[in-house]
Amino acid sequence: MRPGQLSDALKRVLQEAQVTLIQNESPWVGLSLLCTGSHGPTWLAKSGLPVNEQGRVQTDACLKVNGKTNIFASGDCGVISNAPRAASGVWAVRAATPLATNLEAACQGKPLVPWRPQRRALQLIGTHRNTAWAEWGGWRLEPSPLIWRLKQRIDRTFMAGFQQHASMANATPMACRGCAAKLPAQPLGAALERVGLGGQPEDAGRLPGNPGMLQSVDGFPALVTDPWLNGRLTALHACSDLWACGASVSSAMATITLPMVPSETQQELLVQTMAGIRSVLDEQSAELIGGHTMESRVAAPTPASLGVQIALTVNGSNTSPWLKSGLRAGDALLISRPLGTGVLFAGSMTGATSAPDLDSALRSMATSQHTLLKQVEPIEEHIHACTDITGFGLLGHLGEMLQNNPRIRIQLNGSAIPAYSGSLELFERGVTSTLAPSNRAAWRWLEGPVQLQQQPVCCSAGAVGGPSNLWPPAAGLHQRSRRSSHSDGPWIQIGRATAEHG
Repeated sequence: MRPGQLSDALKRVLQEAQVTLIQNESPWVGLSLLCTGSHGPTWLAKSGLPVNEQGRVQTDACLKVNGKTNIFASGDCGVISNAPRAASGVWAVRAATPLATNLEAACQGKPLVPWRPQRRALQLIGTHRNTAWAEWGGWRLEPSPLIWRLKQRIDRTFMAGFQQHASMANATPMACRGCAAKLPAQPLGAALERVGLGGQPEDAGRLPGNPGMLQSVDGFPALVTDPWLNGRLTALHACSDLWACGASVSSAMATITLPMVPSETQQELLVQTMAGIRSVLDEQSAELIGGHTMESRVAAPTPASLGVQIALTVNGSNTSPWLKSGLRAGDALLISRPLGTGVLFAGSMTGATSAPDLDSALRSMATSQHTLLKQVEPIEEHIHACTDITGFGLLGHLGEMLQNNPRIRIQLNGSAIPAYSGSLELFERGVTSTLAPSNRAAWRWLEGPVQLQQQPVCCSAGAVGGPSNLWPPAAGLHQRSRRSSHSDGPWIQIGRATAEHG
C-alpha cells in the first residue's frame, strides 16, 4: 500500500490503533491484514454473462443483464453499464425495490422501469474507540463520537427490520394454514349430529337420482405465497377425495375469496390462482365449469397472496365407489405417500423447517396422483376400503374408517410409516400442527404399540395427502409395495386391520 493514498486523519487513527502500514516492498511480519478490494466471483466470468473488469455482471438501467431476456443482476455482483457505482451495501440495498418492481413487471409482461442510482453514498467507518469518520464523495469528517452514534443508529435500525418477524413469531403460537385450518373432528361431528347429519363419513357423496355421480367439496386458506402453486395444491387436495373413492374427476367449480387489495392486484391473484387450478384439471381432461368470487372483509395479510382462500366442488363418476367403511379383519393397510407435511409447514412459519426439506415436500405434494387409479385397475375388486390422508392425519382418517366397525382395530408398523425428510426432527423439537392435539383422540383404535418417534407423525395434519388402501392379504398385493413409475411414491404396507379380541 502506498502511504500517499491515505489521508492524514486516517493515518492518525491507524497509528493510535497500533496498525502499521506495509508498503509494497516491505516484508510481512506477524499478523497481517490484506486488503484486496472488491471483485466478482470467478464463476460469473465463466458463466457466459457479460462482466466488466471487476468481474461484475453488466446490466441495463432496469437491472436486466445485457443481451439476456429473463436474467437480472443487482448488488455487488451486478453493475449498470451506463451508471457504474462502486460495490457498496448502500447501492445493494437501494436496488431491492427497483429489482422487485421489474421482476414483477417481467412476470406480468409489463414494461420494465429504469432505475438511476444516486451518484454518491454516505460512508461511515468506525474506529476502535467508539468514534467514526464520515465520507461523502470528496468531503470527509474526522473521527467523532457523534458520527459513531449516527452510525450505530443507522445500523441498528436496519437490523431491527430483520428481527421483527422473528419476535412476532415467538410471542404467540401461530395457527397453521392449509388443511390444518379445518375444524377438528370432535366439534365437527357433534355439530353434524345435532342437525341430523351424523353417521359414517365418506370422502364424496352420491348425487340423488344419479347414483353413479359423485361430488365432493374441499378447500383451505392459502398454504403458500405463490398463488399459482396454491391453486394447484388446493385442486389436488380436493381431487384426492374423488380419487379415494376410485373415481376420475370430470369437472369442478371454484369459490375464491380474494383479499382487500387494489383491483389490479386482485386480478393478478385470481388469474394465477385459476391457472394453478386448471393445471390440475387439464392433466385429468377435466373442466373448470364455473365458480364464484368474493372479497374478504378483513385486513389483507403480508404478502397479500396469503389472503386467498379457495373452495372447490369436484365431480366424478364411479358406479361402485370405494368406501371408508368397508375394511375387514386381515386387510393390509397400504399408503402411497409420506406423512409429515403438517409439521413441515408449522415449522416453516417460525423458520424451523429447512428450505431443502420444504422444497422436497412441495415437489411431492404438487405431483398429481390421479394415475394411481389406472395402476390399481387390475385388482380393483380386491379393494375393500380407501381414504385420503389430509387434515385429520393418519390416525384421524383411520378413525373415520373404523367409526361403524367397533370390532375392528388397526395394527400399525411404526417403523414402516414413511415420513418426509425433516419432519421427525421437528417433532423432536416440539413442533406440531394445529390439528395434532385433537387428532390424538384416534389412538383408541390402535392395537399394540407404535414406536415413540413415529407417534407424532401419525397425528400430524397433512395437505394434499396420498390415498390409503386396505387390501385383503390373499390378493398377494405385498408385491406392489415396490416403487411404481405411475406415481411419485411407492405403495408401502404400514399395518393391517385386526379383529377385536373378546
